[in-house]
Amino acid sequence: MVSTRSWRNGSAAERDFPVERVSDCIAGGDGFVWVDYTDPAASDLEQVEEELGIHALAIEDAVEHGQRPKLDRYRDSRFLVVYDVQGRDETGALVTHEVKAFITEHALVTIHGPEFDTRAIERRLDANADMAGHGVPWLVWALLDEVVDHATHAVEAIERDIDELEDDLFERGNPREQQIQRRSFALRKALGVLRRLVVPTKDSVASLLHGDAETIVDGVRPYFRDVEDHLVSIADSVEQLRDAVSSVMDTNLNLSSNRQNTVMKKVTSWAAIIAIPTAITGFFGQNVTFPGEGHWYGLALSLSLIVVSSVLLYRAFRHRDWL
Repeated sequence: MVSTRSWRNGSAAERDFPVERVSDCIAGGDGFVWVDYTDPAASDLEQVEEELGIHALAIEDAVEHGQRPKLDRYRDSRFLVVYDVQGRDETGALVTHEVKAFITEHALVTIHGPEFDTRAIERRLDANADMAGHGVPWLVWALLDEVVDHATHAVEAIERDIDELEDDLFERGNPREQQIQRRSFALRKALGVLRRLVVPTKDSVASLLHGDAETIVDGVRPYFRDVEDHLVSIADSVEQLRDAVSSVMDTNLNLSSNRQNTVMKKVTSWAAIIAIPTAITGFFGQNVTFPGEGHWYGLALSLSLIVVSSVLLYRAFRHRDWL
């Protein structure tokens, strides 16, 4: 599926026209177009390759899934790969969508799967229609700004989850070590995805701003700097949150170890207390003559020793906070 839009002299001109008319729409140099493909095959891109003169290697990368985030330079075009973050699923894993784009002087061609919704980008373009005079950089900014906004929301959601995790970590009476550990691993994995698929976009934007400075007109340059600042903030937050999750995991393990030590101290203390009656009754049950044998005071003596020794041990363990 393909959709098209064009602008001329800073105003919207046409939409949903055939791809064959792209070259006509940009003829004269005062117009630019946005061509949006959903799950295209290589044959579907042949027409746009012919119309815009896009490099064959870029076309080959565009139809292959799993590209790394990057910005490739060709003679008359740029090939951009970014990832859009659409929150997390029920397992806590990040849901990401690969978005590719060909950037030429007078055209932006986006390629993505059916899960990626371009309506938000269209709303952003309509809300900033006064910037249409900046041409293709305006379209590229709208795409990048939407992707960065989604990534920012994902980072903020992960930060809230880590705060909740830290609160649950010290919850009394319900330690839930395994659940906390599982949530920690899920959050760390999500941060790893952000680090691998979103953070590198910072280098692509920096390249557009500096390495390809001639493609970004001065009027829209501050907007690209804003996108770059957000990406830098995301990169810093991801590293800080990874450290926070690691700290939660280590603290959870330490608390679990401390709880086990407490249990062992209690078990050891009660075992010592129980050992006293066992030792005394074993002594009085020996098959030799001993003081009090066959008399009631012998029973009273043994019971007294059991009670006094057990109470003394119990108080000693309580004083050391073992019980």
